[in-house]
Amino acid sequence: MSDVVYRRADCRLCHSAELELALSLTPTPPADAYVPPSRADEPQEVFPIDMYLCRECGFAQLLDVVRPEAIYGDYLYETSSSLGLVEHFDGYAQEVVDRIRPASGSLVVDVGSNDGSLLRSFRARGMSVLGIDPAAEIARRATESGVETLPNFLSVELAQRIRAERRPASIVTANNVIANIDDLDEVARAIRELLAPDGVFVFESFYLGDLVRNMVFDFFYHEHLSAFAVTPLERFFPRHGLELIEALRVPTKGGSLRYTVQLEGGPRSPSDAVQELKEEEKQQGLADPALYREFAAKIDRAKAHVGEFVRRLRSQGATIAGYGASATTTTLVYHFGLGAFVDYIFDDYPAKQGLLSPGLHIPIVPSKELYERRPDAVIVFAWRYHEPIARKHSRFLAEGGRFIVPMPELHVL
Repeated sequence: MSDVVYRRADCRLCHSAELELALSLTPTPPADAYVPPSRADEPQEVFPIDMYLCRECGFAQLLDVVRPEAIYGDYLYETSSSLGLVEHFDGYAQEVVDRIRPASGSLVVDVGSNDGSLLRSFRARGMSVLGIDPAAEIARRATESGVETLPNFLSVELAQRIRAERRPASIVTANNVIANIDDLDEVARAIRELLAPDGVFVFESFYLGDLVRNMVFDFFYHEHLSAFAVTPLERFFPRHGLELIEALRVPTKGGSLRYTVQLEGGPRSPSDAVQELKEEEKQQGLADPALYREFAAKIDRAKAHVGEFVRRLRSQGATIAGYGASATTTTLVYHFGLGAFVDYIFDDYPAKQGLLSPGLHIPIVPSKELYERRPDAVIVFAWRYHEPIARKHSRFLAEGGRFIVPMPELHVL
């Protein structure tokens, strides 16, 4: 296999070698590796998307790891490009400040801070802020916009430097990023180093229980190495002198949890929600491979329905486009075998427009061209957002256009 990827042989959380393949999706290139037209003739290597369950702790994870330098060096995604996420982060900052009650001027460090959206909300509430993000260009722009951002990966050494040069952090956040890191032991050690004695680590990540329940299978791609749940995490943190004290449900990313962690023996008592979610996970069977066999069967049925419908449209001479050039689109298009049927993909995000999709090299065009190109049907790859997309483009529907929503069950607007 390419030197861009390596395979680990043990569980990312507990290091057991007792791992069982639970879900296998079609291999793809790195999901956000959109390329310019000048690279149209360059093949892009594909890598496995195989989800394994740890028999020891029940943790769900990918073992094939694309090296982070290959993903984040020219990273395109910015928080502000995701519908509603900036507003979500503003509410997030308010909730954390209300619950934790840090002193004015306390240090908040955001890991994977991207364009600084969350830190701006903390700063507006009187906090001192610092970002950490390995995407050098995004970090540079965030710093220029007024949110100091270190262009680094989180490490124990960096945490020690921040603590020595500034002060311990009252709040460390990391959102939709911890699932992207292979060495979670290093993360835990770094967080412990960063935190003040009464500090907290708050992170959001898509939730395995909701991923299965809501059929969000396209959230498995190479950036997302881990699909977290409460039960394995509660076992993991004490090995690093930390403890999980809260897990709040949030609606983003098809269903996420906002976890709160403190130093072991810290001042806050664990919430009842931790035990309640553990019991719910047991009832759902999140650590049981049988659940994922059933999940795979549902995905296959959806694939068959969408494929049959799209082939019938194509046989009638219909022009077919897609909507939404996200990382999840790569998983969905490859696994459902839709590449041969889609002529181009509309997207609202200027940084993606004019590029070609990973591997299949489908052109990405501005969404405003929907009314100039007038395809007969548009597959909404960003299917979790199909309602706001339909509202935004009600004119397209009124003029006879069709939006195909592929998941969780095929339906046509």
